[in-house]
Amino acid sequence: MSWFQDLISKPYPGDKRDEVEKLLAELVQIGVREDYLSERPGAGFNTQCRHIRARAIGTRLNDIGGLALMEYAQRTVRRKTGKQGRTLADHLEYAWAEIGDWMK
Repeated sequence: MSWFQDLISKPYPGDKRDEVEKLLAELVQIGVREDYLSERPGAGFNTQCRHIRARAIGTRLNDIGGLALMEYAQRTVRRKTGKQGRTLADHLEYAWAEIGDWMK
């Protein structure tokens, strides 16, 4: 899906708009401040070195809108994180492994 289509059509119900926007903003901030992956567990990262809060956000996004919303969130991260966007989107992809239908 393109950025233009993302502007026109949102993959979540209208009554969840505020919650989704808040979760997306937090997800972007996590990426910018901490990244979604770490070289070692601890301090907010699980034993697989994946950001614990980012995974919780992914789980909630999956509950709200499934794979389509998670893909939308990944594109949002890529778009809103500047030069780091591609790398952070790739890290998020791995961090969300095994949530819902993500990477099956």
